Amino acid sequence: MIRSVYQTIVTPAVTEKGTSLQEKGKYVFRVHKDANKIDIKKAVQHIFKVKVKNVNTMNVRGKMKRMRQQAGMTSSWKKAIVTLHKGEKIEFV
Repeated sequence: MIRSVYQTIVTPAVTEKGTSLQEKGKYVFRVHKDANKIDIKKAVQHIFKVKVKNVNTMNVRGKMKRMRQQAGMTSSWKKAIVTLHKGEKIEFV
């Protein structure tokens, strides 16, 4: 299935750990479940006009949640940590 680069990157994951990684030139994104490292690298380079050095991915499993007597699960998702070359930077608006 062919996806556009804008469908590959779902959203930046803005967390405390993610913002501390930005000082090291690493950025965290939620990505499409079927996206591989090559797709993610191309998408970040195209959208943000930066040079990507490395991409690490991981699958985040959904957590068990309860609402009164009803139990359920949150959705599973895929996370990508993108490392940029020295001097490169992504500005989130």
